[in-house]
Amino acid sequence: MSSLTIRVYGICINEKDQVLVSDEFIFGKYVTKFPGGGLQSGEGTIDCLKREMVEETGQEVEVLGHYYTTDFFVPSAFDPTKQVISIYYTIRFMEEVRFVTSDKPFDFKELKNEAQSFRWMKISEIRDGSFTLVIDKRVGEMLKIKFGDGSH
Repeated sequence: MSSLTIRVYGICINEKDQVLVSDEFIFGKYVTKFPGGGLQSGEGTIDCLKREMVEETGQEVEVLGHYYTTDFFVPSAFDPTKQVISIYYTIRFMEEVRFVTSDKPFDFKELKNEAQSFRWMKISEIRDGSFTLVIDKRVGEMLKIKFGDGSH
């Protein structure tokens, strides 16, 4: 491994027991993941997540707490010479959601690199193939175990 990449993601659960997911087209691949992105040099993880959420959704979030940090080895899906550590926080939007969400995956205006669309996924319906990236799959399973019965 030549370097370490740190990614920071937000888990936002609405009143309908749905979690916000981001569908993206990255380097020719269709990817379903949690919203968030890469930590920049000199930036803290919470500041990174707040910046990423404003960049991606145009809205500010409140970070409620730490949810999970990668605890196993994961090479990057896009550059196998890099190791990925992902940090997940639970979040809520400071105001009512104003950005566009869709009912269908990959609902892009235009298919181009870094195209992105958002949708709400019912936690009880999370399946093995719901998320593309290895760490997101683990977190999706954790969410399903914790919240999937609608009792939170």
